[in-house]
Amino acid sequence: MDFETLRTTTLDFVRDHQAWAPVITGIIAFCESLAVLSIFVPATVILLGIGALLGAGDIPFVPVMVGAAIGAILGDWVSYEFGRYYKDGAKRIWPLTRYPEMVTKGEDFCRRWGAWGIFIGRFIGPARAVVPLIAGIFLVGRLPFQVANVTSAFVWAFVWLAPGAGVFGFLRA
Repeated sequence: MDFETLRTTTLDFVRDHQAWAPVITGIIAFCESLAVLSIFVPATVILLGIGALLGAGDIPFVPVMVGAAIGAILGDWVSYEFGRYYKDGAKRIWPLTRYPEMVTKGEDFCRRWGAWGIFIGRFIGPARAVVPLIAGIFLVGRLPFQVANVTSAFVWAFVWLAPGAGVFGFLRA
């Protein structure tokens, strides 16, 4: 299955089964935030598309945004715990072995920003899924990590869903 088919199938499912929108959005956000899975899921395009469906249809915004935030929180948390458990050994596992420059950039980012890097990193493309893993490897404290993780996830979910919901909602009015 290619990215376009995955995107189309997902958006069609959300359009046809609106009650599932928060759950589907949460799963997509989880995939986007998980260190390895994020490579295989075109989550950004799907989230923007779901935002457009929110504005064009009768799907309520807040439950879908909360679903996306919860999925993002869980994805980052799993990545963080993976890094914490495997420490430097995580860097020797595929696909990180194929992207050593991305790992190095993530390490530099974590050294420079600490727990704030979790918040900032959520909004930087490829770093989004790697920064929590690196934070776990560097043993960033769990409480600072989770504070940054939770707060950034809600802001991130709003940022990705609101444009489509707002534009299409405005055009409908």
